[in-house]
Order: sequence, then C-alpha cells, then structure tokens
Amino acid sequence: MEFVTEMPRFSRSLAVAALLVAALTAPAAHASSRLLTGIADDGVTQRSPALGASVIPAWRADGIDVARVAVLWSYVAPTPKALAGPPGFHAEDPNDPQYHWGDVDRTIGELVAAGIKPIITVTGPAPIWGSSVPSRRMPSYKPDPVKFAQFARAVAERFAASVDEYVLWNEPNIAQWLQPQSDCTSRGCTPQAPALYRAIAAKAIPAIKAGDPGAQVLFPALASGGKTPNKRNNDLKPLTFLRALGCVDATYRAERKSPFCRSGFKPINGDGIAYHPHSRTASPDKAQSDSDSAAFGDLARLFGAVDRIQKAGGFLNDGSKTRKFSFAFTEFGYQTNPPDPVLGVSLSNQSAYVQHATYMAWKNPRVTMLIQYLWRDDAVGAGNFSGWQSGMFGFDGRPKPLAAAFPNPFWVDLPRGKRAATIWGQVRPGDAAQVTVQARAADSSTWKAVKTLATDARGFFTITSLVRAKTSYRFRYQRPAIAGKPGTVTSSVWTVSPVTSRR
Repeated sequence: MEFVTEMPRFSRSLAVAALLVAALTAPAAHASSRLLTGIADDGVTQRSPALGASVIPAWRADGIDVARVAVLWSYVAPTPKALAGPPGFHAEDPNDPQYHWGDVDRTIGELVAAGIKPIITVTGPAPIWGSSVPSRRMPSYKPDPVKFAQFARAVAERFAASVDEYVLWNEPNIAQWLQPQSDCTSRGCTPQAPALYRAIAAKAIPAIKAGDPGAQVLFPALASGGKTPNKRNNDLKPLTFLRALGCVDATYRAERKSPFCRSGFKPINGDGIAYHPHSRTASPDKAQSDSDSAAFGDLARLFGAVDRIQKAGGFLNDGSKTRKFSFAFTEFGYQTNPPDPVLGVSLSNQSAYVQHATYMAWKNPRVTMLIQYLWRDDAVGAGNFSGWQSGMFGFDGRPKPLAAAFPNPFWVDLPRGKRAATIWGQVRPGDAAQVTVQARAADSSTWKAVKTLATDARGFFTITSLVRAKTSYRFRYQRPAIAGKPGTVTSSVWTVSPVTSRR
C-alpha cells in the first residue's frame, strides 16, 4: 500500500483555531465510537503553566476531549529536599497551607473552562522525606506507600469536583520514575519495581477513592520498551513488569514462591489499564520482535497478557477476575527529524503514523482514549535530544504537517489482496456534520465525489469503496465561512493501490 500525503498549507492560526474537519458515519459494530482524543504536554501544564491561557483554548479548537495533567509529589509537597517532612504538615489535608497547588489549580481551572476533561496522573518522584530510605537522597528510590497515599488522597479530594479519572504513577518500569527496578545478587536479578508499585497501589488506590468517591483509577501506565533485568536499574520490559506485578510466571500461572510474591500477595484492584504504546520509529501496525515489549503494533499481545494475568488472579477489574479491562493510551507520539536525527521520523511520516494509529485505536473497542504527546516540542540544546520532539509544533511554534491533519484525521485501509477499502475519518471537535469523500484516479487531475454522508455524534464516519486501480482519496467538510477563514476544509490525501497477496 502506497501513501502519499498532500496537505493544504495553513497558517498556524488556521491550524489552531479554524480547522474542523471530517468524518465517521456508519461505524462498524466492532469500532470504538467512544474513543476520546487527548493531549499531554508537561511543558505546558507543568513546567510553563503560564502558556495555558493561550494554548488550552487552541487544544479545544483542535478537538481535544481530555488532557493528562501530571501532578508530581515533589513539585507540590513542601521542603522536597529535606530528610524529614516539615513540622505541623498534614499531608492528607489538601488545604494544608504548606502544599504548593497554585500551578495545578490554574491548569485544571483553565481546562475545565475550555470544556476539556482533565485526567490526573498522581506520581513521583517523591520529596526526599517521602522515600522509605531518605538518607539516600534519591527521589525515585522506594517511595513510602503510606506517605504517598496521603498525598494521593489530598490530590483526589482537592480536584474531585473537576476530575473523575486518575492514573497511578508514571512509567514505573523506567528507573527515572521508580527505583530499584531489580534486586540483583550474584545469582542474577529479580524484578523489584513491580512489588514496589504493588505496595504503592494497595494504599493509594483506596486513598484516591476515599478522597474522590466514584473516581476511576487506571494503572500502571507503563512505557512500551525496556531491557533484560540483568542490572539493578535496567528499565524493565512492560510484559516482564506486568507478570511480576501480577505474580504470574512465564506461562501466566500464579506463582507465590519468588521473593516478592510469597508473602501476603494481594492483586491490584483497579478500574482500567493505562499504557504508553510508543512505537519509536516504526509504523503503528508493525509488531516488535521482542515478545516482552509491546508497542502500538502489539496490542493483541498486550491485551492477551493482561487478560491472562487477570484470569490467574493477578489483577482485579473493580473486584472482578473476568470483566475485561479497557485500555487508555495516556501517552503516544512520534518524535520527528528534524529536529531529532536519531529517534525521529520524517515530518510527513509523523502525520501519517498518528492518523493511522488513531484509526487503529478507533477500530478496537477496548481502547477508550488516545492521548497525543506532545503539543509542542521540548527545547533542544546543541547535540542534546534528552527531551521529546514529538509535538505537533516545534519549540519555536512552527507547525508540523500533523498540526493541520490532527483536527481531521483520515485513513484509507486496503488490506493486501483485497479490493474493498475502508475509508475512515473524523471531524473534530466531534459533532454531527456532513462530509464528502472524494476520489481521484492516478491518471486524472479531477476529484469526483464517492459519497456525501453524515458523521456520528462523535464526528466519526466510515465507508467502503471498491479499489480497482491506484486511487487517491480525501474528504472535504463544509462549514460557515468566518471572516478571513475558508468555509471548506480538506483532509490529508492518501493514495492506495491494490496489491496481490503473496503466497
């Protein structure tokens, strides 16, 4: 299948405020028409919250339904570098004057005012006094579950009126966020971070629900890759982490003999799975060869692992061993080259891959949300790509092609050996609207209407079209013209060719 992107050129203001685009009408019975569109950008919501006043309305104009806000324990707690908590501090009380809520309050308020649903990730690193071993002065080392639960309850109680979903910790399979990852002796290494996380969850999930009755708590927000656990702080592969978290062996049978499972094991009881299925430079439909990693192309592997662990009693879905978990992809994106020449994809591929992934998420009824990470690239120093460059805009504010495509995702799915293509799209912000799907033969310069149809209430549409030869597709959406802005918006253009199956 060949994909060729032909994007209209829009100014940044048009990309941000004017684009409302296209499509899904007769959704297939298996499709996730409830799929929510999200954004996560700590550079806006955490490090530079003053940007929120101008950026958050642009998020809503681009059809953002939800925004993930990371509330870091060490950022809002008092005296984060001290070995002991401050005298008279009541950590479970969100109104304790020693807490520093100002920036979080501001961001949550701006999101709610814009009509965007906030989702809070309650996470470390801890203040030094929040570690079980503060003398190490390592914020990510063995967080004290009781002290963290007090903080988690304070977060939930403070934002209960605005938030109903929480994510417990960020990427606990990454040493930057939780240490030690493994316990290592001369005989080898045993994953330890899953046991630390399980202890945190046992205290923090009930604390969040006590602070915000009725709240949903998602876990464990793992990164999609890792390493073999042969060093103390090698990041753990996600399926390795999941099995150790649920105390099952490599065959997904319950095991209670390993050091971190044999004493008092209790399964995590949560409401959904949060996950970060980053695919690095691979297309979202490409599976990874490593059987313990799971990116976007490995959803069957990820879902199967969670289901088998749950069946073995390692996880509970609101108390159930059989009710399948839904999955919220609370972080997903592609870094671009430029600016990152090592881990970046081309600007056109970023746009194509994100649209393809959105279609894949929509097709899967277990996926409830897909959160784009980031809106704007992190800053890049000379030769330093330690941050993320996966934004729709560069750090200088210049739009990438994804900025124009994001409000109107579009995809044409033509499996090898087939002639019937599924044509899919969405108008954002979601609402009932009319779109016209158009086709152009390879030897023609004329676009012809394939079908004009209404989207569903969430702005989605899908149709089937027979493809006999190389054909380009796009869709157009008509809206009332606004002064200085066109009334017709055109989607990305995808070109597909029938390909005979290889035998």
